[in-house]
Amino acid sequence: MKEIKAVVQPNRLPKIRSALRNIKGFPGMTVSKVEGCGHFVAKPSGGIREELTDYSPKVRIELVTPDELVEGVLQVLVEVGHTGQVGDGIVWVTSVERMIRLSEQITVLEC
Repeated sequence: MKEIKAVVQPNRLPKIRSALRNIKGFPGMTVSKVEGCGHFVAKPSGGIREELTDYSPKVRIELVTPDELVEGVLQVLVEVGHTGQVGDGIVWVTSVERMIRLSEQITVLEC
């Protein structure tokens, strides 16, 4: 299992969601509103007020997916999330050791 996280432009979310839902076995996702700033070098600052307000709105997409779906999910996130503009976002993948769906019945063992 892998965890995939992406930070993308908010206007790309509807198309990303639609494309991900077309993947057979798509496990679902969590979406959060976030703010961020990129690594690009901005113009020299006009003062502390500008330095503290240079963040732009983004959305963070998080999902845990079986290994066999990772490449398809990444392809959607990269192709649909990309606009060619500075600040398009970032996507990363991490390994998941264990996942438990809370909706499934869990047996509690007494120790």
